[in-house]
Amino acid sequence: MSDTIAKTLGLLPIDQVAYLVHDMEKALQTFEPLFGPFQRMESALKDTLYRGRRVDLTLDIAFGKSGDLEIELIAVKSGEGPHREVLETRGEGIHHIRFRVDSLEAPMERLRGLGFHPIWEHEMPEIGVAWAYLEGPADQGSALVELLQMPS
Repeated sequence: MSDTIAKTLGLLPIDQVAYLVHDMEKALQTFEPLFGPFQRMESALKDTLYRGRRVDLTLDIAFGKSGDLEIELIAVKSGEGPHREVLETRGEGIHHIRFRVDSLEAPMERLRGLGFHPIWEHEMPEIGVAWAYLEGPADQGSALVELLQMPS
């Protein structure tokens, strides 16, 4: 981790790189030889906050590893959200990087100070999990950063 990230944002190293794909089977044929086996699951998310509106979405997700770095593959099955938006506007490829945090509030404020703004948020209080996707400035490529609050 660079000293700049640590001092400016107080974040741990990136722990995930996520890729958007149209065809999960084809993506797994490409990525499994690189990263080994992936664990696959369907994620049906209800009542998420996306660009100020409540939306439901279902994703086909697969998780692999490269050392300590998690590799996430995401295919949209149904609904609206940041994944469908990026697939429709930019196509397949890297979608976001993720940082784990103890709490969302302080890192979100620090990222806001750098021109990022939240576009997708969800909370599952029954298991202590919450996340937010923040979109960077348009003139810098609108990069997406995920902050994940999850018990160890």
